[in-house]
Amino acid sequence: MSLLLDSILVRACLAGVGVALAAGPLGSFVVWRRMAYFGDATAHASILGVALALALEISVFWGALVAALAMALGVQALTSQGRSMDTALGVLSHSALAIGMVAVSLMSGVRIDISALLFGEILIVQRADLALIWGGAAIVLGLLWWRWSALLTATVSPELAQAAGINPRLEQLVLTLALALTVAVAIKVVGVLLIGALLIIPAAAARPFANTPERMAMLATLGGVVSVLVGLAGAWQFDVLAGPAIVCAAAGLFAASMLVRVIRPAG
Repeated sequence: MSLLLDSILVRACLAGVGVALAAGPLGSFVVWRRMAYFGDATAHASILGVALALALEISVFWGALVAALAMALGVQALTSQGRSMDTALGVLSHSALAIGMVAVSLMSGVRIDISALLFGEILIVQRADLALIWGGAAIVLGLLWWRWSALLTATVSPELAQAAGINPRLEQLVLTLALALTVAVAIKVVGVLLIGALLIIPAAAARPFANTPERMAMLATLGGVVSVLVGLAGAWQFDVLAGPAIVCAAAGLFAASMLVRVIRPAG
């Protein structure tokens, strides 16, 4: 196993699969709850967290996690006060991304690849990164498994959830925590601009073929894993950026699922 981890491609595959395992079921909830822009806003805010981490000389992971969590909680607070969700997301998301990019650019004595933050750097993932990614994925999966039934009930109907003694705000907080953690661990794999795609596209591709929530979550996870492996193979073969290649593979999977959906009734 130790020799296998010496391979750049093996480490990249393990990192991508780790993110896909968390993104599959979490992305299903993002699709069900129509939280696509929420995920993007959380991801964009992580750039500001990276700048904060560099300034304080702490791990980029912790900076991204704190910023992503703060953004998610901030948007949740604004929308709970009756503010428009898209307006809040638009203002906070783009502001955090722009401020973070400017802050990173202005830091003297700090060398950082901006394109790696935006599009990922999965091919230089190290063993410590793998431990972080798989540890984060385990926590996300544990949270979702623990609250699965309550999350589903709150997603289907907040009123029904309250009648059953479930607090919809608590379930929203669980999803917020899981989303922030996934964003923080996924930055190195697909980058800030593409995290939302890895959350949404495999889940959207799985939706037409799932007759239960559990089946959709499993298919979304499988779709994410396939996208990672196919994207990495394409990036390695054609010498292109791995993060965008993974998302292109996911987009191809979505297109294929739509084609099957169109053809199947006629057959």
